[in-house]
Amino acid sequence: MANGYDKTHRLITFILVVMIGACLAIFAQTFRLKVFMGDKYRRMIAEKTQTKVPIEAVRGDILARDGRKLACSVPNYKIIMDPCTDGLPDDTFNKYIDKLSLQLADFYGDKSAAAYKERIQKARLAGKRYLVINPRRISYSELKKVEKFAIFKRGKNKGGMTYEQSDKRKLPFGLLAERTIGKLYSDKELGGMVGLENAYNKVLKGKNGVGDKMLVTGKWIQKEDVPPEDGRDLVTTIDIDIQDVAEYSLMNQLKAHEADHGVAMLMEVKTGAIRAIVNLHRQADGSYAEDFYNYAIGELAEPGSTFKLATMMACLDERLATPEDTIDTYDGEFKIHDQVMRDSKVGGHGKISLQRAFELSSNIAFSRLVMKCFGSDPQRFVNKLHDLGLCDSLGLDIKGERRTEIKDVSDPTWSGISLPWMSIGYEVRITPLQLLTFYNAVANNGTMMKPMFVECQLEDNKRVNVCKPKVMRNSIASKRTINAVREMLKGVVENGTAQNIKDTPYKIAGKTGTAQIAQGGRGYKLDGKKSYLASFAGFFPADNPLYSCIVMVYGPNRNVYYGNVVAGNVVKAIADRVYAAEFRRGTANIQAEVPSTGKMPWSKGGRVTDLMNVLTQLRIPHNLLSNSSEWASATAGEKSISLSARHFVDATVPSVIGMGAADAVSLLENVGMRVRLSGTGRVRTQNPEAGTTFARGTQIKLELDN
Repeated sequence: MANGYDKTHRLITFILVVMIGACLAIFAQTFRLKVFMGDKYRRMIAEKTQTKVPIEAVRGDILARDGRKLACSVPNYKIIMDPCTDGLPDDTFNKYIDKLSLQLADFYGDKSAAAYKERIQKARLAGKRYLVINPRRISYSELKKVEKFAIFKRGKNKGGMTYEQSDKRKLPFGLLAERTIGKLYSDKELGGMVGLENAYNKVLKGKNGVGDKMLVTGKWIQKEDVPPEDGRDLVTTIDIDIQDVAEYSLMNQLKAHEADHGVAMLMEVKTGAIRAIVNLHRQADGSYAEDFYNYAIGELAEPGSTFKLATMMACLDERLATPEDTIDTYDGEFKIHDQVMRDSKVGGHGKISLQRAFELSSNIAFSRLVMKCFGSDPQRFVNKLHDLGLCDSLGLDIKGERRTEIKDVSDPTWSGISLPWMSIGYEVRITPLQLLTFYNAVANNGTMMKPMFVECQLEDNKRVNVCKPKVMRNSIASKRTINAVREMLKGVVENGTAQNIKDTPYKIAGKTGTAQIAQGGRGYKLDGKKSYLASFAGFFPADNPLYSCIVMVYGPNRNVYYGNVVAGNVVKAIADRVYAAEFRRGTANIQAEVPSTGKMPWSKGGRVTDLMNVLTQLRIPHNLLSNSSEWASATAGEKSISLSARHFVDATVPSVIGMGAADAVSLLENVGMRVRLSGTGRVRTQNPEAGTTFARGTQIKLELDN
């Protein structure tokens, strides 16, 4: 018995030792796993069941000054499916997979229904829980359609469908100011590439948040740890309506003259706010686009005659000349060393005043003037150009600004012909915006303003970081000089090279320019042909300037390249639109000038109340001969405009000859006729004729003056 007892005791002891050893081993392993290996295995588990995901911030919008969106972020979606979701049993999956596959094939149109079915089935068999249905991103309205597809309509956990959202940048107004607004890199993390998107990237971008994506009982659940901070909106100085007419007018001119590219800008005189900025270039197919290069701030070119304003100011401000001084332009040719300066008029202008020389843009007058004033000390002329602010950095937020290039007498390329050629805008290079800023300073009584592209930022619809106008130079010249050249600029439009744009109810002041474009080291000819830069820079209204404007057209063809025709007409179109807009808002202080002698300006016929209001606002003398009708015709007399009542007989076609299109259409549609218009302006002919009987619904054709 003793031996049996000992054996049993040893066996029990052995078992206990083994069990205690096992417990100690388990404890040691548990301790090791928890203390030494815990972080590693927790990370491994988290990788399978939990992951950190960024929560993308919404990029701020870029807005026009009135709040309309120039650039905004539009959400788009990529469809994801978890084919192994716990809420999707085999019988339901097998019953509806064919229908879902057909719907996907029809929606995306990139592969067959069989291909979609095979792909989803393979993912389900492989236990794949994240399947990108299609890499193409879709809109919100398309997302709503997909959510109603078979299986998907059961919901996220029962149907397995989810999506990843991202934002795509859109420009609601298309190419309007596209280059200045800018664009984003394809990798959104890099943010803005050019323009305001780049300059204000940090403001617009905001800050991404962080979230946890966890697998809980077979379902992915996302929670937000750090919320995103959406970007602020950016309110620009751009006026959509003015920008639109600037784009349209410039594009029409570029097309008409088959030009290479062009720039148009409008600046508010008192603030420097840019109300419109256009950069169009010709593409291979002959169309024009904005998204190429910001010529307005980055292209240096010899400006030609628009630079004569700086030359004249240098001479006047140094008290070396007056507008009344006379100068001989000879017979239209002036030899300077081995080169000959020529005027555009064959035979020259003879002996004329500096005022007239400026109006006629005489090259010989300016080259002789600058030689007389600064020939003995050309560096003094160069220094004066710097004093006028022409070489100042504009300090733009938008990348790409280039500085004016004006050489001095120490430059290796300086020669005996440099001074006279600089006086007429050659051997100097300047950007359109720098030149506009200079002209704007003249309009602003000598105070040079920094160009503004942004008015403020919006955070929760509240204006923050409001940008205030900044003065670059309190005065670029004496008041005497500023007043003198403003009168000279008026003369260019009234009596000089820009008379084609003087027919306005307000007055424009400015300077035309026509320059040959240098072809690098090949001179001014390429393949035996010359290329030109046609320009106009100025401001309006001439007596009380509100806006300054510049238009530059590079490389016009069809043998028309003069600044007054190619560029001046665009300036007039922009100015007319601004004037009309200000007048409608009742804020225009652009007053029409009423001639003291001769006939009054003609007026279209129309509603009596409208005609009376317009003529009163424009301070044009008028008298109403009879107030017995809602409609009137207008007749221009020697000293006033007479308004005569117009009466119409029921059931007969009324006469709308002489009316504007809007009034004519309103009247005819009110009596029951359908109107077909041809041309623009006021009504010249109508068919059927006035007095003809008609039935309701009869069509009438109106031809208007073009």
